[in-house]
Amino acid sequence: MEGNIKRRNTQQRKIILDILRSTDIHPTADWIYERAREHIPNISLGTVYRNLKILKDEGLILELNDGKQSRFDGRVDEHFHFKCTNCNSIYDIDSEDLVKVNKSSLLKEGYQVESCDIFFTGICPQCGGRQN
Repeated sequence: MEGNIKRRNTQQRKIILDILRSTDIHPTADWIYERAREHIPNISLGTVYRNLKILKDEGLILELNDGKQSRFDGRVDEHFHFKCTNCNSIYDIDSEDLVKVNKSSLLKEGYQVESCDIFFTGICPQCGGRQN
């Protein structure tokens, strides 16, 4: 029974999840911690990290890690990301056609696709990535 322990749905976890779902900036744990302190002044950074791990393990959030830093996403539907190499912002990219092509070609080869993670990098429009 030990591996099947039901976790309590704490108020801290709910607030952290609400914070993540209210933004699309893909924040760091530190950013989430600062916002959580507005609701729970005595919350610790360790509590934020523990709850982010639980939320990720439960499939309620995504963790995006570029090898240097983790960012978090409250949106768990199938979508992609673009990271600006200039300002480090991360943007959601919706492209169902790209997923369909990848999945159908892999299925034909006998792969069973469970998820698809694509991360584009470059310069965002705000930093001058727009081509005229």
